[in-house]
Amino acid sequence: MQKFPGRLFARLMKSWSWVLLILLVIAIKWAALYPQFVERYYTYGLYPVISRIQRLLLGWIPFSVGDLFYGFVLLLLAFRIGRFFRLLFRRELNRNYFRMALQQSIFLVLFIYVFFYGLWGLNYNREGIEKQLGLKVQRYSLADLDTLATVLQGELNRYAAGVTEQSRDDFDKKSRLFREARNAYTAASVSHPFLQYGGASVKPSIFSYAGNYLGFQGYYNPFSGEAQVNTTTPRFLEPFVTTHEIAHQLGYAKENEANFVGFLACLHSPSPVVLYSMYFDMYNYAAGEIYQRDSTRAKMYSEKLHPQVKKDIITLRTFIRRHRNPVEAFIMWGYGNYLKANNQPGGKQTYNEVVGWLVAYYKKFGTDALKAAVAADIR
Repeated sequence: MQKFPGRLFARLMKSWSWVLLILLVIAIKWAALYPQFVERYYTYGLYPVISRIQRLLLGWIPFSVGDLFYGFVLLLLAFRIGRFFRLLFRRELNRNYFRMALQQSIFLVLFIYVFFYGLWGLNYNREGIEKQLGLKVQRYSLADLDTLATVLQGELNRYAAGVTEQSRDDFDKKSRLFREARNAYTAASVSHPFLQYGGASVKPSIFSYAGNYLGFQGYYNPFSGEAQVNTTTPRFLEPFVTTHEIAHQLGYAKENEANFVGFLACLHSPSPVVLYSMYFDMYNYAAGEIYQRDSTRAKMYSEKLHPQVKKDIITLRTFIRRHRNPVEAFIMWGYGNYLKANNQPGGKQTYNEVVGWLVAYYKKFGTDALKAAVAADIR
């Protein structure tokens, strides 16, 4: 174990490897300046081939290979840190050690950068769903939010009245949860061919319990092509989280787009559990925006919620409060800066920006477009 990293870097860090990495970094930076180029030649050129191969190779494996890879990397990092302090205490550190460490660190950063953006990350710079649907996402008024929240609340209350504990219990089986999410995309692809999802690879995160304290409900692993879902969160969140992560697999990298694409997919689901999960998320985004502008108006909406919705909101708040900790705040700060560095200047607020997409969507297609396309059986 002690000699493995050194041998690995010795083999990789040849002069030609440095030249190749630097050229690839330049090419990625250049491509990112041209969204049309990325959309045509990467998102709908190279990336579908990459993602399909990843899902075909690893999708059939019941556990997350990507999570095991992350775990190995963390162990390797812990080993290297431990080795550093051991050498420090023994006073065995020298100039050559720091030179090699700096060289390896730079090489590793370039290596990860190329693979991350080559395998998926260039999708941050595509034209995206706004171009595909011909939407104009603009600033919206309080009146626009009122219209949106009224429709979303009506749908949320409708499905809350029909979702039973038994139907929710059925989604405790992760095969059912993931199958229903895939079915939603299959149905949505009839009217939106760009949402066709083949070669499924959605799995429970091995780090789900840790995720409750780190603040994540799901994530996409670009190195393995797997979508991970935190399956220890309140279960009414899980269906929409799953469709959100599948959106990332389809190349919608930005969080506002992944939220909106997940919304589009769920609209076509015949499952009241999936629809309830989606409307719960979308309504809360809209209600949060209203609260920031007019807290009194937001309280009026809260009073009109179905008792089941109120109960679930309390459950969610309790869950978040129980797991809140200083580490989560630090992780979310870092994640927010990561989003800003990847064409999402709003940082963590990018998730909330789905409200602008929803407003633009109903302004173009009408408020009925916000309602489920398939009549769900809520008996």
